[in-house]
This record gives sequence, C-alpha cells and structure tokens, in this order.
Amino acid sequence: MDPLTQGLIGAAAAQGTTGGRLPRAWLVGLLAGMAPDLDVLIRSARDPLLAIEFHRHFTHALLFIPLGGLICALPWLLLRGYRERWRMTLLASTLAVATHGLLDASTSYGTLLLWPFSSTRIGWDWISIIDPLFTLCLLAGVIWGGLRRTRLPALAGLAAALLYLSLGVLQHGRALAAQEEIAEARGHSIDKGEAFATIGNNLVWRSLYRSGPMIYADRIRVSWKGEVQWTSGSRVSRVTVADLPEAVSGDARARHDFERFSWFAGGWVAYPPGDTSVYGDVRYSLQTNAFEPIWGIRLHPGRDVPVEWISRTGDRELRLAELWSEILGRSADYQSLQNPSVP
Repeated sequence: MDPLTQGLIGAAAAQGTTGGRLPRAWLVGLLAGMAPDLDVLIRSARDPLLAIEFHRHFTHALLFIPLGGLICALPWLLLRGYRERWRMTLLASTLAVATHGLLDASTSYGTLLLWPFSSTRIGWDWISIIDPLFTLCLLAGVIWGGLRRTRLPALAGLAAALLYLSLGVLQHGRALAAQEEIAEARGHSIDKGEAFATIGNNLVWRSLYRSGPMIYADRIRVSWKGEVQWTSGSRVSRVTVADLPEAVSGDARARHDFERFSWFAGGWVAYPPGDTSVYGDVRYSLQTNAFEPIWGIRLHPGRDVPVEWISRTGDRELRLAELWSEILGRSADYQSLQNPSVP
C-alpha cells in the first residue's frame, strides 16, 4: 500500500490497543507502520534488480515482526515517559510493524511473508495499492482517537477498514469466478489466473489468465450486488527461460537476471507488441486495452552489468473520467457476462 495508509493502519493499531495509556500512541504506530519500507534504501548501481528483489523482502516477513517492533521502539525508549511505559511502547510499535507486511500481502505486488522459509511472493490481490475509502476509515479513527486520547475511535476506524477489506475479498472471488466463465466461453483451460483491483476501488478488476503459451488480459466489473460486466483486452505470448535468445541463455548472469525478474513478476512476463528487446511485467500496463508495460528489463549479455531496469512509472496517467465511467458501469465498452460475445 501507499506509505500514508501503511502509517495510518499502524497508528490505528497502536492507538486502539494502548491509547489513553501511552502518550501519542498513534505517532509511535504511525512511524513504526511505515518503517519496513526503509528496505527501499537497499539498492546498487552494479545490480539494478537489487531494489525490486529486496523491497517487501525480509523487513516484511512475519518472522521479522518482533525484531522490527523492538528496533522501532528503541528511539522512544530514550525518553523517560516511554521508558517507564516500555511494555506499552514495545506493544504499540510491534503491532504497527505487524500490520505492514500483512497489508502489503493484501495487494498484488507480492510480499515475502514466509521468509526465510519460503521465497514465494505472497499477494492476495484483495485491494489496490491506493484505495481512498480504506485510507479514510483509518484516518478518521486515528484523528478522532488522537484528539480524544481514547482507544474506541481508532478501533472503530480499524474495524471499518477491515470490513471494507473483507468486501474486497468477496469481490476478488467474484472476479475470479467471472474470469473462469470468460475462459470457458473461449474454450480455454486456465493454467494460472489472477485478478487485480484497479486504483481506488474494488469494483473494476484487471483479469489475467494463462492458457497454454498465451496470456489473456481483460477488464471485469463486479457490482457490490454481484452483477458482472466485462470487456476484452489484449493477449500476448508468455516468455520463459526456454524462450530466451541464445545470446541471453548462454550468458549465466543475464539468464539469472531474467529469472529474478520473472520471480518478481510472478511469471507474468511477455514482450510488448513490436519490441522483443523488452521483457515486461504483464500485471501492470499503461493502457487498459493493450499491453504497454509500466516496467520491465532489457538484457545485455556480455556486459559488466547485463540487465537494464526500465520504468515508465512517470508516464502513467490516471484517466479519471474513463475509470469513473467503468466504476459506475456506464462504459460503452462493457457487456454483460450473461450473454457474452467472446473474441
């Protein structure tokens, strides 16, 4: 999630458990809730993939929570008032750190919750990385609880946010069920399928499924009542290690860097149309109806640094009018799933 929301859920957890007994508990939780993202400082000019490999890595793992809570509590324990309440301080910071990895795992990016026992990137796809309704629930509870120096408003805000997240779980399941119907109508069997909430809502979902060598991307709108509409998107060929050019597969470092990127992207790797020099992450696209990767890599076998990280995050435009039309179910591009015309 975005840093503000990460801080707010940590603040709500801290205020909700120790508010009234620990001064500025919300501030202790706010800072501890954001702290795991300090892993963004792990990077190297000699290894462009180091940053994506270690972001949401060990600092987000369940096993790291006690140590992370202790580290975040130490600066506060230098102050007498918090040192006298060291148990409350440690509890507030530890709970805040605990919320971080779990919330990140609720998005699509992927988090190493089970490190060091597993290198699997866990992403449950229940909520977008930015969702104002979720954030506002937490913000209202934290502000009210902080001003009143009491626990109940923060707990209420946290409960409302979790209720909204639970709705995302339900919507995600509906989107995956719709994905299966679309694939069946096309005569496809799904080898792997995922659905990602689009920015700021849990009504419109980006559907990705793999059938054989092809990846199919569609848009699915699921109303809160369960009514489903959808529109067909793009299809691209998946790229695996076996598909790499001989020059790349013959260079151990370049091949390893492709494997690292594929691990990061959850295996959703393909060439953008017309450009076989770029390996793109199919999960995220600049366009809704075509594959134009937001980020990817180029490989340069034989060079000292054989991988080039490509990011077009700055080119990303949030077409609010278009998205709002989709959210309201007014987009002319959508059709009912009950009588689909499936390309």
